[in-house]
Amino acid sequence: MKENTCAACDCELDDTRIAVKIGGRTVEVCCEECATVLREAEATTRAAASMSAHPGH
Repeated sequence: MKENTCAACDCELDDTRIAVKIGGRTVEVCCEECATVLREAEATTRAAASMSAHPGH
């Protein structure tokens, strides 16, 4: 991933870029759809990590 590309789809970023905080780090994406994809992926990852840290729950 290059510095001036979307963190989700690798498209070139322009003035409409959106900053998204993921895992304590801020990344930039090209549109709200890509921001949603990253937020959902983080939520899924956190849920999976929580389940593996607490088996049987």
